[in-house]
Order: sequence, then structure tokens, then C-alpha cells
Amino acid sequence: MSQLRATKPGLLVCTGLCIFIFLYLRNLTPKEPEEEPTYPAVVECGFYPDELCSALFEGKRAAPQVAKFCKNPYRVEILAHLHSPGNCSRISQELHFITRPLSAEEGNFSLAYIITLHKELATFVQLLRAIYVPQNVYCIHIDKKAPRKYKTAVQTLVNCFENIFISSKREKGAYTGFPRLQADINCMKDLVRSKFQWNYVINLGGQDFPIKTNKEIIHYIRSKWKDKNITPGVLQPPNTKSKTSQPELTPGGSVYVSPNKRFKDEPPCNLTIYFGSAYYVLTRKFVEFVLTDSRAKDMLRWSKDIHSPERHYWVTLNRLKDAPGATPNTGWKGHVRAIKWRNGEGNVHDGCKGRYVQDSCVYGPGDLPWIIQSPSLFANTFDSETGPLVVMRLERRHRRKVLRQAEVPVEPHWHFQQESHFNAEPNY
Repeated sequence: MSQLRATKPGLLVCTGLCIFIFLYLRNLTPKEPEEEPTYPAVVECGFYPDELCSALFEGKRAAPQVAKFCKNPYRVEILAHLHSPGNCSRISQELHFITRPLSAEEGNFSLAYIITLHKELATFVQLLRAIYVPQNVYCIHIDKKAPRKYKTAVQTLVNCFENIFISSKREKGAYTGFPRLQADINCMKDLVRSKFQWNYVINLGGQDFPIKTNKEIIHYIRSKWKDKNITPGVLQPPNTKSKTSQPELTPGGSVYVSPNKRFKDEPPCNLTIYFGSAYYVLTRKFVEFVLTDSRAKDMLRWSKDIHSPERHYWVTLNRLKDAPGATPNTGWKGHVRAIKWRNGEGNVHDGCKGRYVQDSCVYGPGDLPWIIQSPSLFANTFDSETGPLVVMRLERRHRRKVLRQAEVPVEPHWHFQQESHFNAEPNY
């Protein structure tokens, strides 16, 4: 009896372990088909077939619901390259970077990009490889608060390209407010000092994505804004105007509301203050003007004490008649960024199919038809959690357009993996 009592706890433990192992092994056993949840997207979206892609761009009603079950199969692959430094040739090829100018026209017209980052590493890589061509130059500003592992991963990628560099001076919280404005200025100083020649500079956030190709961007600038800056905006509303007043609607459908009911101090140099987009397309001469003109420097100091100075600074200086490339009377003209603002729902757009964050839409799959119909050069905002399929679909569509427009032989690694079940070219 005493021996039985002594072994009883051991028997109980053994029995428990056996039950656990049995249940574990049973869960590993494949279930019968009829027990599987009826979510075809889980099975079919493992590699995102292009048929679903076409349905999303065509606005098929059921497509966004199916897309909810999709995950980004390439996110892990992208991050693996950045967290495992290796041969740069391999990184360039396996991440599908364009490695030669695609036409003589593009080769003779270089753009500079300023990209401010603080999160969404995989989304940033997708953005960078979409806009990357070897004749352009790219300044990357990484937020001071970004994790060390994030900074190291970005540095790994940057080290593989001569024409991509990290800003020499970094700001904290550079995704909005004065730090955002200062981050752009820091990159501009680096770009002007760099050995690369460029015609225009465009600023982006890490959660933006292009709607137009590099060739289309150049055509837009040269045909409609030759030697001119693009800074959409209007006169700052009077100081007595309420923060809750009717917002300004741009021709492109964006909505902007100035947060400044009144300024703490009078603007310097008797400047007339304008309010508009934080996004711009600026000539090199204008950038040099901003970095050296006394009014621009005074305006920058004054901007430290106002809300959202990035929405006042560029548009105000571009309205000075003696500024290089100035456009004093353009108002909201200039299709720089496609944004769905909450205030424009039902009026200038069909509502956000993802979710609103601070009154702007973080796009979902259902927003794709609206995005690709926009005349804007870029769209904002994208998030891998809200819509991992959205950037993937836009990226594949964008790359197809880029390669169709190429006037040089296309390298095999410029293509993304074919996803269609059929051999026919997807209709998007």
C-alpha cells in the first residue's frame, strides 16, 4: 500500500502528460475538409493571386471582404534581407530594385527624395523600391526614437546604394510638427552638399506610396510645372476664424483645416501667412533659397511656436514673388498627395474603407479603386496592420506600369513573382 501511495503522484503526472501529448498530436493531425472554416481567402491568398487583385481594383463588392483574410507573405522575406546583412548584389536583386535608367528622358532628369521614417519597415522598403532608380538621390531621415534594430536594418539597405544616404542630423518625433519641418531642412542641406545633381525634391513619409511611375512624375512636372514649385495652399484664415469652421476643399478632394486660430507672435518680415499641404515638389533653386534667404531663416525660427508649421512654411515662402520658381496665385493646384480626410466623406470621396486616424484615412482594400483613379502623384496613408494587401496590390500594379513604359531591355529580377493561376496578363 505504501508503495502504491508513493507512486500515485507519479502516475497522475504520467497520465496528465499522456493526455497532453494525445491532444497535441491530435491537433497536429489534418482535419477533414468539412471541418475547415469556409474562408477561401485563407487558402487562396497565401500568395495573393492576381485574380483577387483585379477584383479589388475593379471595385467588386465581395473582394474587400475576401481580402480581410489575406496576410502579407512577402513581409517576412523583406525583413529577413534587412536583418541578415549579406551581399549587396543579392539584396538588390532579391528585393527587385531597378538598376538602370529606364529611358533617356528619365536618365537626364533626376529627382531627389526626402523620406522621413519612424515605423513600418517593410512598407518603407516597398516604397523605396517603387520610387528607386539609379539616377535619383534619396535622403532618409530616421526618427531619433526609432528602435536600434530598426535603424540598423535601414542602414543595411542604405549601405548597398551609393545614391541613398541617411540624414546627417536626426530629429525626435519627426512625423509631425516642427521636428517634421526641421527633418526636411536637415535633408535639404545634405542633398545640396551631395555630389549628386538633381532637378526637383519631393518629400515623403514612410507610409506613402506612389500612384504614378517615375516617368509619369517627370512628365507631370515638366508639362505643367516647368521650373515651378508645387505647394498647394491658400491664405491663412483670419485670426477670428474658429477652429471648427468649414474646412477648405482642394480641387483634388483633400481637406485641410488650419489648427491656428491665432499666432503667438506676429509673422516675421511682414510675411503673409498661407496654409496648405505639408507635401511639396520643389526646384533645386528654391531649396537653395530656403537655406540661405534671411526671411526663410526668420520664418523657420518663428515656426517653432506655431501648430503644424510644416503646413505653413513651404506654401508661405513659395508665395513670395521673388522666390525661385514661386507660384503666388496657384491656390490648391498641384496634385501631390491623395488623402481621404474625414471631413470630405460623402462630398469629395466615398468614405474610408480602412480606418480614420487623426481624421485622415489609413487605406483598406476597398479604397484601391479610388486611389488608382486619383490624379495625384502619391497617396497617403498605408499601414501593414490595417491593409497588408493594399500596398502589395499597388506595388505590383505600379511595377507592371514601370516595366511596360521601359525603353531598355528589362532585367529578369525587376519582375515580381508571377501570381496569376493563368498565363494571361492581369487586367489592372
